[in-house]
This record gives sequence, C-alpha cells and structure tokens, in this order.
Amino acid sequence: MPIIAPSFLSADFLNLQKDCDLINNSSADWVHLDVMDGRFVPNISFGLPVIEAVKRGVNKTLDVHLMIEEPERYAEDFRKAGADILTVHYEACRHLHRNIQQIKSLGMKAGVALNPHTPVHVLDTILTDVDMVLLMSVNPGFGGQKFIPQTIDKIRALKHMIKEAGADVLIEIDGGVTLENAPAILHTGADVLVAGNTVFRSADPYQTIDLLKSM
Repeated sequence: MPIIAPSFLSADFLNLQKDCDLINNSSADWVHLDVMDGRFVPNISFGLPVIEAVKRGVNKTLDVHLMIEEPERYAEDFRKAGADILTVHYEACRHLHRNIQQIKSLGMKAGVALNPHTPVHVLDTILTDVDMVLLMSVNPGFGGQKFIPQTIDKIRALKHMIKEAGADVLIEIDGGVTLENAPAILHTGADVLVAGNTVFRSADPYQTIDLLKSM
C-alpha cells in the first residue's frame, strides 16, 4: 500500500489543531511539511515554530521538505523541532553527500529532492546513501499547481536506477497529485504520495485519504 503524506501547505493555519486531529484520525501515514525561504523558491511558507507545534499535535511521521538555501545550517534545529525525515534539494547543496551524512548522523532519515528540470541520473553515485528521493512534479514554491506529465518518465527511470543499484529507496511524488492521476503515478513505481489541496480541499478528507491509500 502507498504511503500517504498530506501536505500542511494546504492546511488551515487559523486552526492547525483541527487538521492535526484530522491526520491523527485518518489513514494517512505521514505529515508533509514544506519549508520555503523565499530564496531557493519564490515563496516563504513556515519554519521551526510551526513544525514544533505540529509535532505536538500529531502522532504520525513528520516528513520535512526543505526548499531552502544552505540546509546544513538548520538540519540540527529541524531535528530538535521534530523532523523524522529531512529532505534537501540537490540543486541547493554544493556538497550533497556531506548534507546526507549530516542528516543521518542526527538520527533522521535522509531524502533528496529533484526539481522538474533536473534529470534523475545526477543521483547515480549517491543513490545507495539516501532513504528517499522526492521528485517534484510541479515547480517548487506554491501549492495547487497541475501535475507535470513528464514526471511519469522520471519515476520510471528512477525506479530502474534503484533496482540496478540494489538500493532500498522510496520514491516520493510532490505536486499536483489527484485521485485521477494517482493510479498511474503508483503503477509506474512511486511509493509516497504528497497531497495538499486534494486532501484539505476535499468535501470528505477522510474518504479521500482512504481512496489514495487503497490504490
């Protein structure tokens, strides 16, 4: 069964406890938290205080996605705030291997994210060191965008790389995931679905999570 990670970028920030309760009482596996700095991406979202609050409010895995420059400066802070998985962007890391080792040394699982234009082969030499690869299926920075169809080809290519390397690596898809395209995404080889508007703008978020989980 796929791992479902509702994205709090689409949550109700006037009532985060309500959405924390929703996640706790649903079949969702993780909570996805997008941290944006206004430099790496053209938007600012939220930071450590919100993650600390969500950690107190949920009993699910905290999947923290850093869309920020110099993530190594803050890795320890995010661990203290409650991150279980910390994902950094290939495009933001001059010394990616060092970043991955730092995350693991702090006791978190380590992920690496790729923007839509970045080919998966750039991870060839580091694939066995990471726990997860996050493929951005929209341009990072804003929620509510449409899924980029070429992502399907990237999933297929990445899945082949993982098998060839004999690696134990999850493939996470972030951006534009819907009930309509989720079956194709999962069939191609994805393991984790990040869903923001699809869950939180749904008439019945519990049912939507269940439907994604059952695909």
